Amino acid sequence: MKHYNITVKGKVQGVYFRLTTKAVADQLGVKGYVINQTDGSVYIEAEGDDFGLESLLEYCEEGPDRAEVEAVTYEEQAELKGFKDFEVLKHRK
Repeated sequence: MKHYNITVKGKVQGVYFRLTTKAVADQLGVKGYVINQTDGSVYIEAEGDDFGLESLLEYCEEGPDRAEVEAVTYEEQAELKGFKDFEVLKHRK
């Protein structure tokens, strides 16, 4: 298991990015959350196996149909948070 902090920049708000990210994460067995940022980006914390996280990153490069992804950056974190499921958040916990 690994933990990634992912930031997706571009036209990624108002295009169902968070909802489709949840659907993809659920299919891949990835746990964590996705939230819109005030700067217009989308932030994701995700935990899963190599396949799940790499597949999620590939999805983030494209996003849903109406998204225009300009950049995807991620950092692997040493500490796992033990998320129980994948959530779409409106506000940071």
